[in-house]
Amino acid sequence: MIDFKPMDRGNFIMILIPLLISVLLSGCGSGGESNEVLKVWDAENPGNQAASSFGENESDEEGSAEYDLTKKIGMVTDIGGIDDASFNQSAWEGLTSLSEKTGVETVFEETVGDKTFSDNFEKIISDGATLCWGIGYASADALLEESEKNPDVSFAVIDSSYPDTPDNVTGVTFRAQEPSFIVGYIAATATKTGKIGFVGGVHGDIIDQFEYGYRSGVDYAVSVYGKPVEVDIEYTDSFSDEDKGKAIAKRMYSEGADIVFAAAGACGIGVIEAAKENGRFAIGVDRDQSDLAPDNVLTSAMKLVNVAIERVSDSYLKNEEIGGKTLSFGLTEGAVGIPAEHENYRDEIYDAALVVEDMIETGDLKPPANEEEYKAFVKEMEDKNG
Repeated sequence: MIDFKPMDRGNFIMILIPLLISVLLSGCGSGGESNEVLKVWDAENPGNQAASSFGENESDEEGSAEYDLTKKIGMVTDIGGIDDASFNQSAWEGLTSLSEKTGVETVFEETVGDKTFSDNFEKIISDGATLCWGIGYASADALLEESEKNPDVSFAVIDSSYPDTPDNVTGVTFRAQEPSFIVGYIAATATKTGKIGFVGGVHGDIIDQFEYGYRSGVDYAVSVYGKPVEVDIEYTDSFSDEDKGKAIAKRMYSEGADIVFAAAGACGIGVIEAAKENGRFAIGVDRDQSDLAPDNVLTSAMKLVNVAIERVSDSYLKNEEIGGKTLSFGLTEGAVGIPAEHENYRDEIYDAALVVEDMIETGDLKPPANEEEYKAFVKEMEDKNG
């Protein structure tokens, strides 16, 4: 058994991964259809992940007297609705799980049609919600306004923060670049054509994390294996236009891409449909999307909104102070990752990716979250490789 110290991890992976090169590359270039991936998140045992700095006492039995069940938790979805098979659905799954565990009453409103975020916050407050979740940065302005109008109500927002966070507001952010780096590494290793794609939703800080995390994971794999990989990038300028996501992916597949990663909300469902129709692979986002196409979803970059919502809400029900701050969730908090199942790519790729995951957790690899950080990351790799 090799016992290595954190300072030696960079050398370790450069030793370990080349040992797999002949196996991996032969699999990627052969006629075999076994394109398997790797595990970062234990969906069956989420409590076994690295401890969060928030909501540490999560082992209370159902119906524990610690929970204040006079409270009620509400949620306002982002555009796309509760059953988008992605971001909003993951959020609702978190509240559903919390309700089953504690017995707390929950309510939600969908932001669809003419209904605005403000309308929906007012509706769940009138329905008795004492903690109101806004799902997605698009709800941030309306949430802040409602928090000022309702100082006795608590609010929490996913994917947003404020320079001066009110005492009754909690910001929740994710380091989505971490799982995106890992799926980029997997895609670059598993591709047979040397061409892969990325479909983004709307340009902004959040989707930048996915894009540049993915691109840097690809670049890292290329630096290790010396196997050239081309990444095609296009945006839908929407989080709800499934047809546009499908059309972009079809174009990418027709031009030789065999794997496309979508970080575009419901548009990603269109990408998965295109993968099914073309016999290629898609990479899911936010939650494990393999149920949408078991034979065509290679893996998913899971941004486990459900985990964050359940933990923060759990602490709220225990009357712990949650307001006036922003909480960051990533690998070390067990709130991002990839599925354990990897039926569509090989164990060797999965095992190598686990080493990459470990390096991210220890800080030996720091995936970039934006273009500036990405350029610095690429330069650092170039300098190291001469």
